[in-house]
Amino acid sequence: MGILSFSGERADSPAGGVIFTTTHWTVVLAACGNASLQASDALAQLCRTYWYPLYAYIRRRGYEAHDAQDLTQEFLSRLLQTNSLRTVDRSKGRFRSFLLGALEHFLAKEWRRGQAQKRGGQFVFVSFDDDSAERHYLREPVSDLSAEKIFEQRWAFTLLDQVLGRLRAEYVETQNSALFDELKIFLTGEKRAVSYAALAARLGKSEAALKMTVSRLRQRYGEILREEIARTVSSPREIGDELRALFAALSG
Repeated sequence: MGILSFSGERADSPAGGVIFTTTHWTVVLAACGNASLQASDALAQLCRTYWYPLYAYIRRRGYEAHDAQDLTQEFLSRLLQTNSLRTVDRSKGRFRSFLLGALEHFLAKEWRRGQAQKRGGQFVFVSFDDDSAERHYLREPVSDLSAEKIFEQRWAFTLLDQVLGRLRAEYVETQNSALFDELKIFLTGEKRAVSYAALAARLGKSEAALKMTVSRLRQRYGEILREEIARTVSSPREIGDELRALFAALSG
C-alpha cells in the first residue's frame, strides 16, 4: 500500500485542532518505575499492534515460522509480566525504538528454548492455530532487506492500516461505508481505474463536489495518522520525525 499526500494542520499545532493528549505510550512512560494497571493496559494495546512487525523481524533474522511465533509471543508476554518499564530511557520516547531494542536484547540474552512450552503464559496475542501471520510473511516481496528494514516497513503499513480502519469506521457510523470504499483509492495509492468525472457521475455528484469530498477525506486521513503516531511517542515534537520515518520506510 502506498500513501498519497494529505492536507491538514500539524497535529501539535493549535490551529489543527488536534491536541497532544496522554495516549498509550505516554501513559506507559509516566509509569516508569511505578507500574500501574492503566500502564499495563496501554502497553498491551501497543503490543497487539506490533505483533506482526516483530514476527516479520524475527523471521528475517532466520528463525523458522513456529519458533518465530513462539519468540514473538514470549517476548511480548515477558514485556508485560516483568518490570521492563524501569529500563526505559525516557529521553528516547518512541515506542518502536524501545521495542526493537528490547527484542534485540531478548533474542541475544534471554530466550531459552526450554521455556517455549509456556507459549506466552496468560497473554494471548494471536491464536496458535492461526497461521495468518506466516501466510502474510510469505507474501512479502522477495528482497535483501534487513530485519530492521522489514520491521520499519511493517510498522509503517500496520500504522496505515489502523488509520484506514478508523477512517472507514467513521464513514460506517454515518452510513457512508459504500462512499468510503469508492474513495479510498485516493488515499492508498492504488491505480485509479476511473477519472474524477466518471466517478462523480457514478456517485451522482458534480466533479467539483467530488474533489471537495476527496480533499476533506485526505485532511481527515492526515489528522488520524498524526493521532495514531501520537500514541507511540512521548512528545508532540517527535510526531514530525515519526512521519518522516514512516515515509522513508514506505519508500525503501
